[in-house]
Amino acid sequence: MSRTFPQIALIGAPTDVGAGHRGASMGPEALRVAGLGEALRARGLDVLDTGNLLGPANPWQPPTAGYRHLDQVVEWNRRVMEAVASQLRFGRLPVMLGGDHCLAVGSITAVAAHCRATGRKLRVLWLDAHADFNTCEVTPSGNCHGMPVACLCGLGPRPLTHLGGDAPALQPGEIRQIGIRSVDPGEKKLVKEYGLDVYDMRHIDEVGMKRAMEEALAGVDDETHIHVSFDVDFLDPVIAPGVGTTIPGGPTYREAQLVMEMIADTGRMGSLDIVELNPAFDDHNRTGLLAVDLVESLFGKSTLMRD
Repeated sequence: MSRTFPQIALIGAPTDVGAGHRGASMGPEALRVAGLGEALRARGLDVLDTGNLLGPANPWQPPTAGYRHLDQVVEWNRRVMEAVASQLRFGRLPVMLGGDHCLAVGSITAVAAHCRATGRKLRVLWLDAHADFNTCEVTPSGNCHGMPVACLCGLGPRPLTHLGGDAPALQPGEIRQIGIRSVDPGEKKLVKEYGLDVYDMRHIDEVGMKRAMEEALAGVDDETHIHVSFDVDFLDPVIAPGVGTTIPGGPTYREAQLVMEMIADTGRMGSLDIVELNPAFDDHNRTGLLAVDLVESLFGKSTLMRD
């Protein structure tokens, strides 16, 4: 499906406050150095780079009551939420450049509120090695980048679950998780209890990526707003080493391209996160360049002209 996109707004959120390793704060600049804006403009898209948000520094402290850096995580997410909401009001397509994945609480809270206000259905495609459904009771680390899906579904500290005023921001039935291959023991019970729709790597191995994506996209129509939350550790670390938490056995380059192309074919993507790119672990921005290549496919790049 061909599509004319609205103006794209790049929003940098340079923080690793929710992560277990330093370095994701450099992700927005690594994506810019890899030529994200230039690549999208070369496709004829109108791109506005709004620069980087400002927020609290990473205090790098141990967990308190089961959470690391909760106050700072809340403040960063508030700023992301406000920035994404503003761009949606202007009719732009927000692309949040992370930063770690805790920031998806802010971006998706804004997108969910926008969908409610405009009467659109929301479908979140969570491309990740991790389910990110931890709580303070089951987390092994206290790192908030392992909790955003739980917070969005109403499980977690009130400042995050009620970031937009209402809770939950997201119903479990509105999210599809793709590429999952690392879930903590206590987290597994919560994922089952809340009935998350998870297309883990075993399922993908059994049925193939095409069928898995057909299942994940089932029901998407012209009234659907697709939000893609692309954690770069979704990819196999053989091709994408520049992340803080490498989990073997992820999608190959070609499988990842198919994911992006099938999302693009729907013509319904309305917002995007790109998170967890960590140049400190990368090789000459190899992972950043790959991320840009895949994002181009989300915006319609394909080998041949397709109807």
